Amino acid sequence: MRGIRCRGLRLELVAGLGIALAMPALAMAAESARVLATQTTLDAETRDEAGRTQAHIAVTVIGEDGYPAAGTIAIRDFGKDMAGTVLNDEGKAHLVLDLPAGEHQLRAVYTGDAAHKASVSTLSGVHAQDVGIPDFQVSLAAATLSLTAGQASTIITTITPVNASGLSGPMFITLSCSGNPDQSSCTFTPGSVEIRQAAVDPVTSSMVFQTQAGSAVGSIPAARSNANSVAWAFLLPGALTLAGLAFGGRRRWLNRLSLLALVGLVTVLGTTGCNPRYYYLNHGPPANKPTPSGNYVIKVTAQSTNGVTAITRSTTLALTVK
Repeated sequence: MRGIRCRGLRLELVAGLGIALAMPALAMAAESARVLATQTTLDAETRDEAGRTQAHIAVTVIGEDGYPAAGTIAIRDFGKDMAGTVLNDEGKAHLVLDLPAGEHQLRAVYTGDAAHKASVSTLSGVHAQDVGIPDFQVSLAAATLSLTAGQASTIITTITPVNASGLSGPMFITLSCSGNPDQSSCTFTPGSVEIRQAAVDPVTSSMVFQTQAGSAVGSIPAARSNANSVAWAFLLPGALTLAGLAFGGRRRWLNRLSLLALVGLVTVLGTTGCNPRYYYLNHGPPANKPTPSGNYVIKVTAQSTNGVTAITRSTTLALTVK
């Protein structure tokens, strides 16, 4: 019985020692896996330029450990998304936004990431003057978007008239986007909208953003047994005909040799990997590349085409591809 107790005591001591040694490692793992709280600040300065008021916005997001955060932010005005962008390596972002006349309450919203919690800044009140010139504002229903490669999403784009009573005729506005990552597309339906004279209500367009999933190389199609014989049936007579024309004409030997060399080159290209059909039959269709993962800033631009004055307004979308 004493021997059994000793063995049990030794087992308890070994187990206790193992737990004690494992505690620091577990604590370090828990610390590294902990999602940090963040603090978001926004500074806004207004400037009147080219007959409109612009807000120059600076945003900073810092984690509770004192290091800059990463990810995307959205700028909201009275709770409505205006624009989105991506934080740089210092946890900062800068935007320039066109503001319609009146009072505005701007706030920056940090969406968070795997290591940081979301946070919002305090409100920053700014005022934009009314210059009485016909204009418009473009905005998105969402300023940030997260997609897995292969997914698509639709975001409503809104064009809001400003002082449309001053228009002498309808204003036609064309929508476009830029800054897309490779293997992705952005389309608008409709691609052009119209603001009529004295219009007050906004008009909308659906922006569809499509990403692409990667795929493996397709299976190699089964080559038909008579494929080579059919190819030679066409190529050999053609090559011999061209050779006969070369020797039958009254030309110098150098020209004849050059023509023969050209015929030989065409024959080789037609029966080797330089031929697209040959490549497809022997290697199969090429693989699709996926949309690269990362954070992107997509610029959405609305430009008037009324034939009198050119007005361009834009906003940004913060896109995350996983």
